[in-house]
Amino acid sequence: MAKPTILKETDATAAAPSGSKPSARPVKRVKPVARNAFRDGVCPFPIVAIGASAGGLEALEQFFGQLPANCELAIIVIQHLDPNYKGMMPELLQRTTAMPVAQAKDRMKVKSGCVYVIPPNRDLSILHGSLFLLEPAAPRGLRLPIDFFFRALAEDQGANAVGIILSGMGSDGSLGLRAIKEQGGLVLAQDPASAKYDSMPRRAIDTCLVDITAPAQELPLRLLDCLKHSLPAATGVREQALEAESTAQKSAFEKICILLRARTSHDFSLYKKSTVYRRIERRMTIHLIDNIADYGRYLRENPQEVDLLFRELLIGVTRFFRDPESWACLQEKVLPEVLAAYPAGGALRAWVAGCSTGEEAYSLAMAFREVQEKVNPPWRCTLQIFATDLDPDAIEKARQGFYPANIAADVSEGRLKRFFVEEANGYRVGKEIREMVVFAQQNLIMDPPFTKLDILTCRNLLIYLGSELQKKLLPLFHYSLKPGGILMLGNAESIGGFSDLFALVAGKERLFRRTSSPLGTLDLDFPTRFLPTKTDALWAAKPDMVSANLESLADKVLLQQFSPAAVLVNGDGDLLYISGRTGKYLEPAAGKVNWNIHAMARDGLRQELGVALPVALRSGERVVCDNICIGTNGGTQTVNLVVQPLAEPEALRGMAMVVITDVDAAPQVEDAGDGKPGPRHSQREAKLVQALAHAQQGMQGLREEMQSSQEELKSASEEMQSTNEELQSTNEELTTSKEEMQSLNEELQTVNIELQSKVDELSAANNDMKNLLNSTDMATIFLDKALHVRRFTSQATRLFKLIPGDVDRPLSDIATDLDDPGLLAEAEEVLRTLAFSDKEAAASGGRWFQVKIMPYRTLENVIDGVVVTFNDITRAKTLETQLRELANQQKQA
Repeated sequence: MAKPTILKETDATAAAPSGSKPSARPVKRVKPVARNAFRDGVCPFPIVAIGASAGGLEALEQFFGQLPANCELAIIVIQHLDPNYKGMMPELLQRTTAMPVAQAKDRMKVKSGCVYVIPPNRDLSILHGSLFLLEPAAPRGLRLPIDFFFRALAEDQGANAVGIILSGMGSDGSLGLRAIKEQGGLVLAQDPASAKYDSMPRRAIDTCLVDITAPAQELPLRLLDCLKHSLPAATGVREQALEAESTAQKSAFEKICILLRARTSHDFSLYKKSTVYRRIERRMTIHLIDNIADYGRYLRENPQEVDLLFRELLIGVTRFFRDPESWACLQEKVLPEVLAAYPAGGALRAWVAGCSTGEEAYSLAMAFREVQEKVNPPWRCTLQIFATDLDPDAIEKARQGFYPANIAADVSEGRLKRFFVEEANGYRVGKEIREMVVFAQQNLIMDPPFTKLDILTCRNLLIYLGSELQKKLLPLFHYSLKPGGILMLGNAESIGGFSDLFALVAGKERLFRRTSSPLGTLDLDFPTRFLPTKTDALWAAKPDMVSANLESLADKVLLQQFSPAAVLVNGDGDLLYISGRTGKYLEPAAGKVNWNIHAMARDGLRQELGVALPVALRSGERVVCDNICIGTNGGTQTVNLVVQPLAEPEALRGMAMVVITDVDAAPQVEDAGDGKPGPRHSQREAKLVQALAHAQQGMQGLREEMQSSQEELKSASEEMQSTNEELQSTNEELTTSKEEMQSLNEELQTVNIELQSKVDELSAANNDMKNLLNSTDMATIFLDKALHVRRFTSQATRLFKLIPGDVDRPLSDIATDLDDPGLLAEAEEVLRTLAFSDKEAAASGGRWFQVKIMPYRTLENVIDGVVVTFNDITRAKTLETQLRELANQQKQA
């Protein structure tokens, strides 16, 4: 099966997951093909959504620090931000990546090779590859922006979506990962051990949906490797690939189904082939395997991978009150009719097939209880819900009834208070609802169904099954329901050609009612599973005994009857293997069980072993002790002891074989009557000499051990002295550093106080200047060297159409009422000559102003612009005009 790549080839590679085996064949590179190429509005490149919260900045910097700049994907960062906080995340991330970073804006088109950051106090969504900003609907403290965007991204981009969870508190993002996983997207999470706050990554991993877990700095290369090895996820592309698959590929797929059936007892060959292929491709992508035949071999060599693939196939994506319109129709139209037609005091039966982690079953229980409370008078009916699923882990989680705090996005506040008990980090289903549901593991295809049902829900399960299985299950559902019983399917499911078995109640909501029509000629495949009985086992044919090998039987007799007693011990004397009868020489010590040879050896043998075993292990040579007298049950026994250290084979290196053989005692003869020492005395003297030799040998061994211990202690003492000197040096350096830090801290405090004083002085000076300018009631404009507006007084707005946003704009761009076109030329002349300019200028409305232009001089005596003042002289001009008119009148008179 040809495998496209969606990214350019780079030199950056990542290590394969531990235990993974790369494909034996070289990776086949073909022309890049866009994932989800047949889905409307899907971008031709992956869109990666990163969710982070507390401690997320450090993790994001580590992530972007290892991300190549030329990767063909878009990244959208969703973080928990203070609504009143001015976002600085784009500037902070831009320092760690060469990719352009921008704050998301409304209707902004997502482009490849760019990074987008959510703005504060906004929810972010996506539609047809464009970002949209929304007002947060939830109050502060209950917002889940990561879940919100992950769901929107999964619905808009399908398998093109990638979700990554980094450091953060809470559980935001875990529900959104389910939506991405349902659409076939890729899910990654930071290793909790490397996260500053591990709550969000750990909750994501607990969902069992995460494909890759690694430290933040390793995630980029792991992500790029997976995207390079990913297969086309579009349905059209996969269907074309299935139609054109070779015989070898079909064989590999069937062998994988056989391995799954042998390992798990579940047959996936009749599931929808595209679905199984998609889950297999996901595992192949994670292990960087290109060929399905190579993956089949990998499964045979790694049985644990079969279990992981089985879990991948069982991933159930669900949530409380999924498809709210369907639940609203069920509560408003269907359940009231069911209750009205049911006798008071009866018991209704419901079956939730494929319940996953229980949200669907609990939703049905809550919906029933709400409808029951609204009925007037309330019926005293009970509802018994049987919830089943193939996944034992999902059933166990459903039984616990504990869900993260972010279910508040799907469950209303009233329902949370009414049906849940709030606990640390989440909510637990209340006892009233929990007692209505019975969870059980069941194979819908192989196990018998529940019968006499009033309600049967099987939502978003049939879409994963092949047409043959669907044709078997729908008649089975008809058989399980009572006449008039309700069948509830998922939005993407239908009853197919069985319209004679089910009548439509609500088409859009996929609600159907069982008809009274008999099954007729339909072949009802009633599933049964039989377990083998003891009788069957008794009648089973017994295999013929294989004739034993004559040589092995002879060796067995020799070992049992003629070989000496021997034990295999390690360096500490612990027994590892026993050969022959050792009861005369070893016995268990009283008290706690101790399988050490020094504790089990009988008197006489214990002392010899204490010397011989250490000597043999230290020297590597055989140690032999002859004629050892040991105490047995009521007597003594003379034995020979051999301790043989082992160097080969490699597995036995460092161990020793202890062999004990009996010695026949010589007959005892009485002393002669002449007073000379007889054989008995000679034998006693020999024993004493032997005991003395053994004692001397033991002392020599102890002396050697003591010398060796002294040398080791001396070496250890020297190392401790060296370490102590290093620690003293380090302590002195730390003390010096501490003093330097204290000094630096004091300097910083001093500088801080000085800066605070300067800020206070500057604030006071600004206040004084503002009041001074306002008190003059004179329009003033400050211009820089380029004649751009630097500052202006409120009176200046009477002459110029100035607003606060006009700062740094050229004065020539500002509309004015002043009739003085040479104003800017005069300002440039003042900058050039540093000579003051003073003139009168007219304005609209018959106003006159005295215009003064002077250089702007800093405290360092540097010219940095000009100051233009406008003094209103309209009144003086009016008086001047009146005086002239009066003078003219007097002259004429």
